[in-house]
Amino acid sequence: MEKKRLSVSVLPGCKEEEISRWLWGLEEVRRDIITKLTGISQSLLDSTLGERQSIGSLLYHIALVEADWLYEEVLCSEWDPEIKALFPVAFATEDGFLSHIEGESLENHFDRLSKVREVFLSHFRSMDLVDWRKPRVIEQYEITPEWVVYHLIEHEAHHRGQIFQLLRELKNEYQK
Repeated sequence: MEKKRLSVSVLPGCKEEEISRWLWGLEEVRRDIITKLTGISQSLLDSTLGERQSIGSLLYHIALVEADWLYEEVLCSEWDPEIKALFPVAFATEDGFLSHIEGESLENHFDRLSKVREVFLSHFRSMDLVDWRKPRVIEQYEITPEWVVYHLIEHEAHHRGQIFQLLRELKNEYQK
């Protein structure tokens, strides 16, 4: 049996190799999600178990949070109208739960994730190490783009686990 090689790579097209390795990690988490979910049914995408969010709602949330961190914390600017238009539903309900997204195709979810990531990467690929570590001072805190990427890897990996667990449980429910 051939051994797998497990190592961190670089994301092509980046100005700085260090930044490209972090962006590769961000992309790796996304690849896992896309691979695992490709071909799932609309029913699996929209279903919930108990109080948990649907897979579709979590995918919407992942894209929205990534866009929010990019525009609010890294760029400290207004959102690109094309990106803002991808999010017609509010982040959360009045009681603090993530908004439920239902009836939207897997292709639409993947397209939203892809468009946000494309814009995100375009800003980070050209970044130098000085800007990467330069704190952005906003009302609540000081934050660096480096920390934002770390946080987004952590955030998406957390939701990847939730999505994969929910997918297993839903498939088991449908098989009963």
